[in-house]
Amino acid sequence: MSEFWVFAYGSLMWRPDIAFAERRQALLHGHHRRLCVYSHVHRGTSEMPGLVMGLDRGGACRGIAYRIEEAQWPDTLDYLRAREQVTSVYVESHRPVRLLDGDRRTVTAMVYEADRQHRQYAGRLGVEEQLRHVLQGVGVSGRCVDYVQQTLLHLEEMGIRDEALEALGKLVRSEVVSSE
Repeated sequence: MSEFWVFAYGSLMWRPDIAFAERRQALLHGHHRRLCVYSHVHRGTSEMPGLVMGLDRGGACRGIAYRIEEAQWPDTLDYLRAREQVTSVYVESHRPVRLLDGDRRTVTAMVYEADRQHRQYAGRLGVEEQLRHVLQGVGVSGRCVDYVQQTLLHLEEMGIRDEALEALGKLVRSEVVSSE
């Protein structure tokens, strides 16, 4: 492979922690962003799970594509696997993504799709159930509330609308304000 790309749709957008040569807005077809993974490590525990994003089947997802230099790829891959595959809840695959700025070409990027067969796959939860998990979730990477708010902030900065996540974000803000 002559180019190495990683597609980010959640915390990798605003906290990549990888050395990249290029950062571009990109579009992935066939999957969409959804809070569909129970977090047992980063934003929750097995006793009090939070929720994190996963790429779920259907639709499309706008996010960020990072180009990684070939010399950096082995270290990047090791880091991403340690970060994203703590409980093996994602399937690592390579998918075509269209770059949305500059030359607008299609590249092949590594993506982390939610594994629908994994016990941490939450599927399509109602907003009240999502809210409960987001409010209770605290893990090694911090509060689930912060994860949702940071993701929303970054999506807004990129001009990306996610109505379901925005509606949940309003409920989260309301709950956080009322508990202070």
